Order: sequence, then C-alpha cells, then structure tokens
Amino acid sequence: MRKNAFLFMLLAGVMSVPAKSHPLAENGGDGFPYLTFEMTDGSKTSVATSSLTLIFNGNVLTAGSQTFVLSNLSKMYFSTTDETTGIEEMSTVSFDEATEIYDLQGHRIPKQQIRKGVYIIKTKNKTCKIVVK
Repeated sequence: MRKNAFLFMLLAGVMSVPAKSHPLAENGGDGFPYLTFEMTDGSKTSVATSSLTLIFNGNVLTAGSQTFVLSNLSKMYFSTTDETTGIEEMSTVSFDEATEIYDLQGHRIPKQQIRKGVYIIKTKNKTCKIVVK
C-alpha cells in the first residue's frame, strides 16, 4: 500500500498541465494594440500603441497625434480593438459657424429655435450630429 501511494505521488509530481497563453504573450507581445481614452461625455478615441509617445503639458495630454484635456478624461485603458466612437465635443465657436441646422425629421431649423434635442449641424468644414441638453 505504501509502495502504491509513493508511486502515485511520484507520477503526480511528474505530470504537467500546459498553461494557457496570456493575451500579452500572443502576437509577439502586442496583445493590446490600442490605448483607448474615454471622455466624460462617453466618447472614445483609440490610439495605436506601437511607438506611442505620451506627453503631459499642464492639463493637456498628447498621445501620438491626439490631444486630450485631462479634466475631460474619464479613463484610459488598453484594448484589443479600435474603439473610437466618432463622438466629439462641439465648441460654441463651431456652433456659431453653423451654416445649416436640421432636426431629425429633415426640417431646417433657425438657430434661434434650437431647444433640447438632437440636430444635424452643417458648418463650412464638416457635418455632425449634436445633442442639446
């Protein structure tokens, strides 16, 4: 009996179980190719981590070609996919440059009649959707 127990313990010590690979170990260590920044308004911007440089200057963070005001930053984390949402804050200056404003039914709205809701704003440079709270 003691002999069988010893043999069992010896065999159990020799057996090994292969470990699962960690995401960082896959693809040559590039398991998380993006650093994603989430803003307080819910928008997200992802920046590729390859050769990424972070620069802090006062209350501004520059990550690659993207610039973030730290007070507007909710969190940042590494991710496996580009999570950029396309949502961005529109400044008052951009709103003042609006050439046309439409509601979601396609009706043109004068600036003076803007109330709470969602609108399509056309400026000289771009067209975007805004939420007025």
